[in-house]
Amino acid sequence: MNRPRIPVLTTAIETRMGPAEWGQLLLLSLIWGGSFFLIAIAVRDLPVLTIVNARVGVAALVLWAIVLGSRRRIPRDPHLWLAFLIMGFLNNIVPFGLIVWGQTAIPSGLASILNATTPLWTVMISALLLSDEGATPMKLAGVFLGLGGVAVMIGLDTLAGLGHAVLPQLAILGAAISYACAGVFGRRFRSMGVDPIVTAAGMVTASTLLMAPLTLGVDGLSGFDGKSIPWLAVIVLGVLCTGLAYVLYFRILAKAGATNLSLVTFMVPISAILLGWLFLGETLGTAHLLGIAMIAAGLALIDGRLIARRPA
Repeated sequence: MNRPRIPVLTTAIETRMGPAEWGQLLLLSLIWGGSFFLIAIAVRDLPVLTIVNARVGVAALVLWAIVLGSRRRIPRDPHLWLAFLIMGFLNNIVPFGLIVWGQTAIPSGLASILNATTPLWTVMISALLLSDEGATPMKLAGVFLGLGGVAVMIGLDTLAGLGHAVLPQLAILGAAISYACAGVFGRRFRSMGVDPIVTAAGMVTASTLLMAPLTLGVDGLSGFDGKSIPWLAVIVLGVLCTGLAYVLYFRILAKAGATNLSLVTFMVPISAILLGWLFLGETLGTAHLLGIAMIAAGLALIDGRLIARRPA
């Protein structure tokens, strides 16, 4: 009996997002924007790989509890689990590793700008592999405008480091490309009829299993020293910023496509800056407001709804 293969083609999606999709994308950006605070707490006492592995491991436990509690069907097809492994590799293992290594040699601001090229790579890869996500001139203009907004908001002076530490910068770009490939690859789960919660559970489970040997080999058990605060931060990261976040991730991906999903990399800096302004008393300057306006204009161009010609 022939088993179903992982489909290469995906069913068409609606590339213009409605209010529900924009709301989910905003919520996702708020969750991931707030994760920087939790990471800053955890990284003071825990090794990086331990944080990442524990984060996806906690997310896996939470998501499988939801799957079992809601009586969703647990996938058994080995080809589907192979797809989960590939998705976990592209969306977690490769980018997490490259970003961590890259940020040992370049400032976080420059890393953020390089990581914000994800929508550009997504547009190009989607145009090559997905028939319903073409790289239109308006969409490309929106991507470059949004990328410029990120640079303005974080600070153009961070671009001064572009001529130094080339390999770490290429590592961050490699992470952005890997995220883009993950978004395009993840489109197939909709064609396979897999529930977004099950998809998220399968991906973080695969990531946990793939990372466990590396984490034990590099970090050992150095993080298990009884300190509760950093582990509380990791638990919140796993439950909220990974488990819930990836449910939103796969829902947006299934309905609106890889390009629209990648726009969250433009929105995360806005969320992080606004949260810092609201709750931590950080300054919201002219550059931040200009950057936010540029990103908003870029998002409008990519969506195309606001400037589309009305029928006569």
